[in-house]
Parts: sequence; C-alpha cells; structure tokens
Amino acid sequence: MLPLEVTTRTGERAVLEESVARGLAESLRGELILASDDAYDQARRVWNGMIDHRPALIARCAGSADVAAAVAFARENDLLASVRGGGHNIAGKAVCAGGLMIDLSPMRRVAVDAANRTARVEGGATLGELDSATQVSGLATTTGVVTHTGVAGLTLGGGVGRLARTYGLACDNLVSVDVITAAGRLRTASATENPDLFWGLRGAGANFGVATSLEFTLHPVGPEVLGGVVVHPLARAREALGFYYEYSRSAPDELSADAFFLTLPDGDPVFAISVCYAGSMEQGERVLEPLRRFGPPVADQVGPVPYTQLQAAGDPFFPIGLHYYWKSHFLEEIPEDAIEATVDHFASAPSPRSLIVFQQYGGAVSRIPPAETAFHHRNAQYDNFAASVWTDPQERDVHREWARQWWDKMSRFSVGAEYVNNLGEEGEDRVRAAYGDNYDRLVALKNEYDPDNFFRLNANIRPGG
Repeated sequence: MLPLEVTTRTGERAVLEESVARGLAESLRGELILASDDAYDQARRVWNGMIDHRPALIARCAGSADVAAAVAFARENDLLASVRGGGHNIAGKAVCAGGLMIDLSPMRRVAVDAANRTARVEGGATLGELDSATQVSGLATTTGVVTHTGVAGLTLGGGVGRLARTYGLACDNLVSVDVITAAGRLRTASATENPDLFWGLRGAGANFGVATSLEFTLHPVGPEVLGGVVVHPLARAREALGFYYEYSRSAPDELSADAFFLTLPDGDPVFAISVCYAGSMEQGERVLEPLRRFGPPVADQVGPVPYTQLQAAGDPFFPIGLHYYWKSHFLEEIPEDAIEATVDHFASAPSPRSLIVFQQYGGAVSRIPPAETAFHHRNAQYDNFAASVWTDPQERDVHREWARQWWDKMSRFSVGAEYVNNLGEEGEDRVRAAYGDNYDRLVALKNEYDPDNFFRLNANIRPGG
C-alpha cells in the first residue's frame, strides 16, 4: 500500500500515508478498497453510468461500528466523504472524487415484525428487498418505483411511491432511525428520542448523518393489487393528458396514477398512465372504469397483479449503467399551456429512452402540515420531470440540453421548487427552495449536528448564523 493522493473537505489535494490507511483497514469488520484493488471499479460504480468519480478509499461497511470508524477517520484526516446506500442518486453524490466513500451496500438486512407491523431495514437495503420481505406477511410501506433504489436515500429525502397517497411518504412512515452523526456517534432518533433530529431526518436527512438502520410502519397491502397501465398514441396525448389531470385530481386516496411520455420498443411514441389501487378489488374496478374507458386506449394492461411485480414495472425504464440526467418541478396544476408544452417538447426528445413523467402526490401526503417534517412541499400534486436517458457518453451535452430546455418551458407552471431527491448541482437557491419555509430551522439543526458541514455531498444545507 503506497501513500495515497486524496482530496480534503475543502477540495485541496493532500497525501495520506500508508500506515494511516492501513489503520482504517484494520479497524473495519468490512473491507477497505483502494484503486489498486481488483474490486475497485465495481465498488465505485453506481446506477447512473454518467458518474465516473474515483474515490481514494472505499470503506465497505459491515455494520454501524464500521460506519462510525469511517466517519471518524475522514474527520481526523480532513477527507472529503460521501455516503453510498443504494447508489441511486441522479447526481451520483454517493461517490466522491479523491475522498473516502462510506459504502453501506453490504448492510442489507430487513427484519419484519408482522405482529407489530413494523420493519427494521439496514442502510444499504434496496426497495425491492424491503418489498420482498414485507410481502411475505401481506404488508408494505411506501417506497419508490424502481426496485434497485436504496431505501435510506429515498426516505431521507421524502420518498414518494405508489402507496404515498394512501399512507404518506416513506419519511412519514418512519418510526425511528439509527444514525451516525458527524461526530462519529450513534444516535437513535424518533418522536420521543432526539425528536429534533428525527424531524430533520424526514426530508433533509442526508445532511445530518449516515442512516445505518431505519424502522418503518407497515400496512396491509397485497399480495395482489389492482394495477397496470393504459396506453394512448401520441397523436391523442393532449386529450389524454387533459383527462389524466381531471381524473387524477379527483381520485380517492387509495389510487395512485402516474402519467408518462415514452417511446415503445417498436419506435412508437406514446402517452401512458400507470395505476395502483391499494383498496379492495371490487371498489378499484369501479374507480378505474372511467380511466379504462377513455379513448379508448390502444392497450389496457390493468388487472390483478402481484404487488412486487407492479413495484418492478419501472425497472426496464431505468436500468443500471445507462446515462441519466433529469430536471424537475413540483406542480399544483396541469393547465392547458403546460399540456401543450409537454407534448411539443417530448416530440423533440433526442433519445428513444427519454421520458417526461407526472408522478402523483396529494392524498395523505397533503394532509400533513408542511412544518411537521423537513419535507415541506405538501401542497404539490405532481412531481413533473423530464428524464434524459442515453448510452453514448459523447452525446451528453445534447441530452442534458433537452432536459434543461424543458425545465425552462415548465418553470412558469411550477410552485417554484423541486423534489429534494431530484436535485443535482443546481446551486444554493434551488436547495433553499426545495426545503421551503423549513430552511432556517434546518440550518439551526445543521449547526448543532454538523457545524463543519462534514456531510456536504447532498442537497446541502450550509451551517450558518
């Protein structure tokens, strides 16, 4: 092991001596991976293939003690640090350049207490692993829509999914979180223990520590639900999106309906509506009847389906290793001008893999006061984003520009903010907007738990006065 060139927290270059790095390796139950190791390139790879950062060290943690040791090591040696749970962040902030990547991916255990309807999930577990474990008992909690997303990262930023309108966001279903703070201490946060920290973890959590274990409330769901997709040709997308808007905003809480523009494998551009009804099949059939009748659609694939299968339906659109870039807005309404702008812009998509999505909020999400958790924008009814997806690294600029142009066109319809988990490198103004009126309270919490901004590779809340 030779001396390592590293990046400090302020971005400067420094040298880490061999003996110092060896000390970290010897303190871990897991393993320390360096650039010279065969496992290095695989360990630094994340979902977004556009991310090609090279950490100086990767600590693959076996448990909370390893995480605490890695945090303490980075602080003592003034190293830039990043935290990897599922590695699904669009901006690739799980992987730092030249610093220490604290990798929780080996920590994937899920323990379900069916009698008390709770699940304890380690910080490296994925949504698919959580759903598979809870569905054995006919239970579930709100997670996202791509199974290889990390539970911790999704939840700490809010966490929307097919059950959110019925049971609230993922962060609304948190019972407690075990977190390693910037001081290297293990704290448990809940409604009764460190409640101030618990408040901040539910929507801005990546700023305050490493979540090594999360406990969730579970709900009776499945094993089958009524769900699937209806598809309309792009030529009828204006009418279909207008119908979707009117239909979705009057939908009962048990129904989640997401709309998206995509290109089929045969090259046909289409508009589709994906649904999940979390109530009785009989009632769901009545609620979904207008949706299935409208048009009529060119394809109707709605029916009883295993919940885990429906949860995996988004995976083919977001496979691991492609190049991704997206921009988003929170919307309260989808007016006619927004419909026109969306249909027109999708027609210019430079990649057949790219999408424009309207992910539905509302219901239980909106009934929680904006100040009750760090997730502020409870008034949002849709998370609207344009996702550029491509394969050739040389085409990055054209695909990013397409998403940025869409963002500019849709800005006038936005509430003026976007979902924390969608933020990339937009800057401090967009971060402030994402946290809304909760921002000042979050700064005070940051001053208490991370005054040196150790956890900075996130939608960052800077310490201050």
